[in-house]
Amino acid sequence: MQNFIPRAILKELEHYVRPQKVLILLGARRVGKTELIKKYLEKYDKNDYIMFNGEDQRTLDAFAERTVTNYKRIIGRQKLVVIDEAQKIPEIGLKLKLMVDEIEDIRIIATGSSMFDLRNKLGEPLVGREHTLQLYPLAQLELSSEENYLDTKGKLEERLIFGSYPELEMYGTWNEKADYLESMVNAYLLRDILEFEGIKKADKIMDLLRLLAFQVGKEVNIEELANSLKGISRNTVENYMDLLSKVFIIYKVRGFSRNLRKEISKTSRWYFYDNGIRNAIIKNFNVLDHRMDKGELFENYLMSERIKYNAYTNRRINYYFWRTYDQQELDLVEEEAGQLRGYEFKWNPKKKAKSPGAWKRAYPQAEFNVVNTDNYLDFIT
Repeated sequence: MQNFIPRAILKELEHYVRPQKVLILLGARRVGKTELIKKYLEKYDKNDYIMFNGEDQRTLDAFAERTVTNYKRIIGRQKLVVIDEAQKIPEIGLKLKLMVDEIEDIRIIATGSSMFDLRNKLGEPLVGREHTLQLYPLAQLELSSEENYLDTKGKLEERLIFGSYPELEMYGTWNEKADYLESMVNAYLLRDILEFEGIKKADKIMDLLRLLAFQVGKEVNIEELANSLKGISRNTVENYMDLLSKVFIIYKVRGFSRNLRKEISKTSRWYFYDNGIRNAIIKNFNVLDHRMDKGELFENYLMSERIKYNAYTNRRINYYFWRTYDQQELDLVEEEAGQLRGYEFKWNPKKKAKSPGAWKRAYPQAEFNVVNTDNYLDFIT
């Protein structure tokens, strides 16, 4: 494995691993959850912790009997328990509650690659006993500790095309990176979602993802998606999109409105957590000079990097886009403690942009900023 790139979330992880508590670490497959845990465990003696994998049948068998006696037996004298892919263990929430309630000084870390399944299974039993952290693909905030300014600027094209999954750092050539991402899509992308009861149409989910990939930065009409996919209903499309968001592939940004008559607020835009996954889905790893979607790639990258930056710097932000029926718009509106900040993204730094008139009149106290290829690092680091 490549040298470990320091993860911004490590200090928070250290802070929240406490006696009689469960630290839940969520994130898509291959974003580096296991490597992060290994790095954290370096400060422990090997006899001070025990690790389990929820995808290992021996772990499932060991956890099957829900008794304090059984858990004391399998944990032994270790006071730190790590359970990878914890959502695979039936009734895991009840089992973890029993452990933290009955085993003195125990600390537990549970990881999962599905927000839907893990939160469902941990949910109510662990109220007041858990803290949740989310790990994303590498953030520029993290990569900047390993790069100088010129390195970072020089890698912008590569990150717009291949994204930021940690293992990409192992591969030196364009083709190796493309092969890795295609194998990711084929081996892992639908692995979690297809395990949900009743989800059997892998081809329809891939078709849906392709449609969304071509609509990055645009409002998505669910009816049109359903009509394009043929044979599945609007409700099924909505369910698929919800599940895809809960396995950390896509996320939704709603329209912003304070109920002004001309504002569009009932539609949403969808983005991919990682550019590389988006490009693998549409099988396009062409260089930027040979692409028509540079603006969309830049917007998707900035949105995801901004979310990572705000999450890792502990800022509580609501995210929206803003548009009026007469086509005035902002790519991003952030709402933080009542303060509004509007952003317009421009791939070409020579292309001027100014605050829309309707925005200035409706929200005179709000900020307005243009983010382009000259100043984008100030926005995401």
